Amino acid sequence: MSIFVIDDHPLMRDAVVMLLRRLRAKATIVELDRLAVVNQAITDNGTPELVCLDLKLPDTNGVSGVRELRRLLPDTSLVVLSASPATDYADLSLEAGADAYIEKSLGASHIGRVLKEFMESGAEEGEEGPTVPEKLSKRQKQLLVMLDKGLSNRDIADALSISEHTVKVHLWRLFRRLNVKSRSQASHLARTAGLIDF
Repeated sequence: MSIFVIDDHPLMRDAVVMLLRRLRAKATIVELDRLAVVNQAITDNGTPELVCLDLKLPDTNGVSGVRELRRLLPDTSLVVLSASPATDYADLSLEAGADAYIEKSLGASHIGRVLKEFMESGAEEGEEGPTVPEKLSKRQKQLLVMLDKGLSNRDIADALSISEHTVKVHLWRLFRRLNVKSRSQASHLARTAGLIDF
């Protein structure tokens, strides 16, 4: 597995790399300190399966780095690791194309749990037909329950206090994780595979 860690603070970058090595000792980890060197890193190392991105880089503004990486790497898992509170940038990052937003202040065990999920889902990609993941996040289980009840995106947004656009982003990522193409396929898989308690 190939992973890019993009953070301009050496200490934070080292901490993320150590955490990733604990999760996947044989992963190829490329450390970068700004967005401008990503193209060269792709040329030198190939397309990564996962990118861990700090929002505040010398050559980014707001979520511009997320947008740029999503354009460059449309199929790569993209996790934002930020010192900014989730209330400031989480929805904006997801809408710009990030797969997850993690506050650095939440600590290594929480960050590790989220990253592990993406590292495992990367290993599952490429399989034909619906895929039953070993574990779903709490949010993914919530979404499956709501899909099974037939709730609209608007209803889900209201229930979770998030924007309707963010619901679409979450559903798109859930469908990709399960390797399904529709709400009904996701709901059917959840029921037949016992992914959640109905």
